[in-house]
Amino acid sequence: MTTTTRTAPASDIKDLNLAAEGRRRTEWSERSMPVLRQLRERFARERPLAGRRLSACLHVTTETANLAVALQAGGADVALCASNPLSTQDDVAAHLVRDHGIKVFAIKGEDHATYYDHLRAALAHRPDITMDDGADLVGALHMIALNRLDDLAPPVRQWVETLAAAERKALVSGVIGSTEETTTGVIRLKAMARDGVLQFPVIAVNDSDTKHLFDNRYGTGQSTLDGILRATNLLIAGSTVVVAGYGWCGRGFALRARGAGANVVVTEIDPLKALEAQMDGYRVVPMAEAARIGDMFVTLTGNVNVIRLDHMRVMKDGAVVANSGHFNVEIDLESLKQAGQGPTRVREFVDEWRLDGKRIFVLADGRLINLAAAEGHPASVMDMSFANQALAAELVVQQAQRLTKDVHRIPRELDAEIARLKLQAMGVTIDTLTPEQKKYLVSWEMGT
Repeated sequence: MTTTTRTAPASDIKDLNLAAEGRRRTEWSERSMPVLRQLRERFARERPLAGRRLSACLHVTTETANLAVALQAGGADVALCASNPLSTQDDVAAHLVRDHGIKVFAIKGEDHATYYDHLRAALAHRPDITMDDGADLVGALHMIALNRLDDLAPPVRQWVETLAAAERKALVSGVIGSTEETTTGVIRLKAMARDGVLQFPVIAVNDSDTKHLFDNRYGTGQSTLDGILRATNLLIAGSTVVVAGYGWCGRGFALRARGAGANVVVTEIDPLKALEAQMDGYRVVPMAEAARIGDMFVTLTGNVNVIRLDHMRVMKDGAVVANSGHFNVEIDLESLKQAGQGPTRVREFVDEWRLDGKRIFVLADGRLINLAAAEGHPASVMDMSFANQALAAELVVQQAQRLTKDVHRIPRELDAEIARLKLQAMGVTIDTLTPEQKKYLVSWEMGT
């Protein structure tokens, strides 16, 4: 693990001396985040989060830094930990600690124990509001609430075991609500709500149109290709790229890969999505067939073992395998480790495995390639996603007494307002309905 500099009891980051570079890069991102900037300015005036402790488990990037500063401007006492061991930008973490006094627990490349110790630190902040990208904070809180301590990672479990029963109860009951950024986290949270175990309301930011239609499609599409190119420097044109999953993330990446000249093959389990991919002009086949013809494979499903050992055994010599789903479970690396030889590090984010006499190249240990090898989504698209996060935190405070213990979405009028502000910032104007058109849309009397 990277050697750390413990800058203060309140934070654990790599090196405070990196702050100047982090500040420059964060300011660069801020130029492309006009909607969040407007919210930050309003938050500074109105202080809607005053007196609230907010713990966020998010990718520690320049875009997230601008969100954290906006939340702090709104009055929140913010603690931030990473939602992926490889996604932290160490200079950004240093900037937040030094220049804003925000508590940060994140180091790029941190090991498993450190990752969960940082999660523990975010929980020890005793938040009123949590903000997740993958439901790690919420998941830990619910294991505590259900007294399933054996399901907690050791650093978290050992800390919880030092708390009295009343303290554990207060830790969970003190949370008035949460927000969730990503598809994977929302799936987990809806399952918790369905099973009747959800302890507090959650705003599913991912369900907002101004999040998934843009972040998932255009953000993931561009940043995934960016991460693969930075990691490998391979030519995409003329290669066969297999895209596992045709949700919004898969659609976005398939579009970008085709734009770079790839022959794109899609695998799916949903007949509607498979039909859409076919009519979008892609070849749709099962993974067992795609495995034999692909040069590069990218998983974007949110599911487990999408690429299995039997698939890898029939891949071409030199096949490249990457993941852009939230968790590193989409590629069955455990079976590869048992059956193959390796890994041999051939580039910073490229491991070579030998399997049945052939080479398989796995990128970023199966973790999010766009954040491990690149910088994640462009700031312009994260502007809308994080505007949703900021408004969701405000909504949790405003509606704390009325929101039920369920998974909710941002009100559609707020979703539309984010889109309006984004268009305004881009200098785009659109038409409005005339009185006649408004009447027509709510009328049943006018026919052909």
